[in-house]
Amino acid sequence: VKKATENAAAAGVADRVRFVAGNVFDADIREASVVTLYLLQSINERLRPRLVRELKPGTRVVSHVFNMGPEWPPEKKLMVGRSPIYVWTIPEKQLP
Repeated sequence: VKKATENAAAAGVADRVRFVAGNVFDADIREASVVTLYLLQSINERLRPRLVRELKPGTRVVSHVFNMGPEWPPEKKLMVGRSPIYVWTIPEKQLP
């Protein structure tokens, strides 16, 4: 978190980000507008239902290297150097 905070300050975006150390399954993510992940695909897949359930529609999810599995294909796949970056947007909630 310290290094990420330093990097954000150096990039001039410290006022627009918040870094949290903790258990990803316990963190309060409801107010996030962008969630970045660098987790194994198996963890992303376990986290996916929570992201869709708790994040507001339009929230972006960005994962470095690992995707969310075939059930949620990314909207975009970009290459940054030799690393894939996957991007999703939380959809509008479906009415029952």
